[in-house]
Amino acid sequence: MTHGLDMIAELTADHHEIEQLFQRLEALPHGDPGRRALADAVTLELVQHAVAEDEYLYPAIRACVPGGAALADQAAAVHAEVERILRDLEGRPADEPRFDVLVAQAALLVRTHIEDEKALVFPRLARSCDAEYLAGLGSRMKYAKTHASGPPHPHTGRPRADRMLAPGPGLVDRARDMIAGRGRSTGGRP
Repeated sequence: MTHGLDMIAELTADHHEIEQLFQRLEALPHGDPGRRALADAVTLELVQHAVAEDEYLYPAIRACVPGGAALADQAAAVHAEVERILRDLEGRPADEPRFDVLVAQAALLVRTHIEDEKALVFPRLARSCDAEYLAGLGSRMKYAKTHASGPPHPHTGRPRADRMLAPGPGLVDRARDMIAGRGRSTGGRP
């Protein structure tokens, strides 16, 4: 999920990728074993996206947008609820009825959050910040996402986190820790 755009365009492209993953997941029939793998892929993408928003978007909203602290707090609360649902989803078999309920709950919350950002947050941020600032944040976000778990794989260019994190219980927390860089020294580097 790196696109080389300003922060708003980068996050909008992420939103599109997340929506595509949800659509692929929802298109598979109940009990299809591919649903478990797609749910894990959705989890990794959502956690990576949430960390990017926590580290770049919300501080920018707080700093630039009048009343931005309330917007950032509201969005962070949605992230926490989505992650709670994803933790409940971790390790559940795709043929378990609760699996479908949790996927539907997560999808609804995420889609509502995306629409809120598109309609309310991003326009206010674009009006309140200059283009150079947003481009710089986009570049920093891209770098952070690309190097979340070390250098990208030499053949794919994708971050290694999606290959290193085993699915199952604890996936949300392990992904967040790895992507946010908790538990490892960065040696002063971003």
